[in-house]
Parts: sequence; structure tokens; C-alpha cells
Amino acid sequence: MVSYYEKPVIQRLHSGLMNKFAGTKPPQRQVKTTIAGVKVDDLVEQFGSPLFVYNERGLRRQFRTMRNAFATRYPDVTFGWSYKTNYLKSICAILHQEGAMAELVSKMEYDKAKALGIPGNKIILNGPHKPFDTLEAAVRDGVTINIDHLDEIEDLEAIATRLEQTISVGLRLNLDVGIQPRWSRFGFNLESGQAMDAIVRIAKGGKLRIKGLHSHIGTYILEPDAYSRQVEKMVKFGYEIEEQFGWRMEYIDIGGGFPSRSRLKGTYHSAEVIVPPIDEYADAICDALWDNLKPGHQPKLIIESGRAVIDEAGSLITTVCGTKRLPDGTRAYVVDAGVNLLFTSFWYRFDLALDRPVPGACEPSIIYGPLCMNIDAIDEGISLPPLPRGTRLIVSTVGAYNNTQWMQFIEYRPNVVLVTESGDVELIRSAEDLSDLERREHLPPRLAPQETGFLSAKI
Repeated sequence: MVSYYEKPVIQRLHSGLMNKFAGTKPPQRQVKTTIAGVKVDDLVEQFGSPLFVYNERGLRRQFRTMRNAFATRYPDVTFGWSYKTNYLKSICAILHQEGAMAELVSKMEYDKAKALGIPGNKIILNGPHKPFDTLEAAVRDGVTINIDHLDEIEDLEAIATRLEQTISVGLRLNLDVGIQPRWSRFGFNLESGQAMDAIVRIAKGGKLRIKGLHSHIGTYILEPDAYSRQVEKMVKFGYEIEEQFGWRMEYIDIGGGFPSRSRLKGTYHSAEVIVPPIDEYADAICDALWDNLKPGHQPKLIIESGRAVIDEAGSLITTVCGTKRLPDGTRAYVVDAGVNLLFTSFWYRFDLALDRPVPGACEPSIIYGPLCMNIDAIDEGISLPPLPRGTRLIVSTVGAYNNTQWMQFIEYRPNVVLVTESGDVELIRSAEDLSDLERREHLPPRLAPQETGFLSAKI
């Protein structure tokens, strides 16, 4: 290995603010040579870098663990797989095999689920934008539709008139469970009376009937008791509806929001310390159901968990392609994956491991992606040994939202593979090339390059 002289650097010591939890982040020397039993070197040799890798065994195990936590506490539980969290076809197909419904929030997701062969009675349609044609198709399909706003009531009434039938629907609520920020954008507010006004409006219209309630209190919820307060309010409101209009609730859909083992920026402790086990959430939710339901009434409990199901099953391999010193002396590394592939890095600090032991003193470092944007930083406060070019970093807990929010910006999006339960590696999304970028573009003949190969300009 060739060694290079590097000018000595003097850096100001920043001890940080005092806190009772911890000091600076410890040096990063974790080594990970395999993912789901497959060598990192073999994966990169066959599929290149960067590379997303999913662990099928881990995904199925996580889903079953969550399902069993609730099914052992309440007799009628259904999971709806949140497509917006990760709608790669293979990921969705695995979770549908495990028994999850499709929980959708757009026409695009509805089209994906139908193309995958999911029947209407296994689909939940949420979200604030449901185009009229999609709503009508969903009604004809027997989809569970949760109304988000008054305009959807009018659309559904028009559809009911056209089809000459009464349509059974759910109503989405937003409510106060004592946590901040409150997700008040979606659905009808419970405490202000807005939700009951919507129920009265539906009853007067005579075209729809309410069969269930839906609510999603937020994301990365670390307080299980917030769900017990949610369930209590939803059940009580359901009985108010039944008493006034005779519509008994067939389901209570509590949305998702359970945290994964990823770590929000600004937290001191590891996820193992701050994230409660799923059993605590199951206890809080199911106990609240039993405490508030009337004897003999057991509505279906629907859970639309996404992050907690998929996040830990996804990893990203990225490679160091350059090193440098910033003006203040900070060591910086440039890798071939940035915020274009890891959009959630704006909120989360990922677990990073090296593909090999690297000797040398650790120092505060920054990991930048390949984009020509100053905000393209994967980690701005990690302590690393001197990494040579070609070192691979394995970024863990990236299965949620990164493959749905990734950007086609500056770089091609890479291969995505699945390590099967038997240890085989299957390609589930091919890397992009120029044809993927340009196949929707149209170049007018007058703008076509001339024979010289240059664009001609009118003078």
C-alpha cells in the first residue's frame, strides 16, 4: 500500500455541551463483512456499489414478531402494509404472503397494488388526495376507504348515486394524545367537534354509512401510552356514533408510527435504550381496547405499520471514492451514495460499519455523498480511522422510506438485491441507465444536434 505524506493539522478541541447522558460519539471501528450471510465483497463484485441489500429472513421474522405480539392479546388483528414506506414489488409481495393488506395513499400506489394482483377486499385507501376515478374504482373493487375531508364525502355521494348503492366507508380522525407535534393535517378533528359534524353531514346525505374509524398519530412514537389514549378516544367516539345513528364500528384502524432501531438526530442514547419493545405497544393498545369495548363487541384492529417492519431489513453498501481535509482541518470522505439514496439522513443517524479492520488513530470526520450540494452529508460527526480509498461502508437500518423518497438527481439509482431465506441473492430492481432518464423526454426536431455534433444557433 502506498503511503502519502500529509501536512500536520492542529484542530480546536470542541468538547460540546455538558449533558448527563454521554459525551461525543465513540470511535467507529465496527466491522461487517457479510449481510444476511453473504459476503460484502461478493455482493459488490456482482452488483456494484452503491448497492441496496434486503434480508428476506429478517423481514419475515420482524413481521411475524409484530403480528404475534398483537394476535396473542386480541383475537381479530389485521396488518396493512404501508406502501409509502417501501413499495418495491418484491418487498410488498413478501409482506402480502405473510398476510398483510395493502395500505395505500395515492393513485400510483393503488395502481401498483392492483398490478401486483391484490384484490379490493385486501386494500385500505387512505391519504388526502384520492382522484375521483380512483375513488370510483375503489368503490367498485370493495376497497376499505377512509375519508379525509368534506370534498371526498361529496365525491363518494356522487359515486353512490351513479352506482345506485349505499357505500360503507371509514372516517379518518385527528386527535390529541398528549404528544408533539400533533398530526392535525389529516382527517377530521375529534376534540373540536369537526368529526361529529362530518358524521352528521354523512347521515343527512343518506348515501354513505360509517363502518370504521381511522387515525394515525404520527411517526417514530416512543410513548406506548399515546396509543392507549388514541384507542380510548376512538372507541368512545365509535359508540357515540352508534348511539346517535345506529352504525356499529366494524374496525378500529390505529395507523402506524412504531419506531424502528434507527436513531433520530439529537438523541444521546442508542435505539436499544430509547425504543420500547413491540410488546409494550401491544400491551398498551390491546389493554385499552379491552378496557373500553362493550361486552361482545370486538371490532377488527387494523395496524398500518411500515417503518418498524422494514427498516432493519435494509442495508446500503457504499464505497469511499475520495478523501480530503476541509479548511478547518476536519477529515472528509466522499462516498458514492448520498442524500439522493438516503433521504432520511436529514433526520436519522445510521449505523455504519467498515468492511475491514482499519488501523490508525480515529478522528472526527464527515462523510459526504457524490452530489454537488453542500447538504449532501451522510454523517457530520463520526469518529473514524484513516480510511483508504476503496473502503466500503455498510449503512444499516435504511429499509424505510429511502427507496420511495430517493431522487434521480445527478447520479443513476443503483441495483437493489434481496438475500433470500435460503441465502441466494436475487436482483429485485435493476440499476438505472440513460434510457430510464430519457425515455419520457421528447426532443423537437428543430433542437436536434446537427451533423457536426453541436447544437446550431440562430444568429
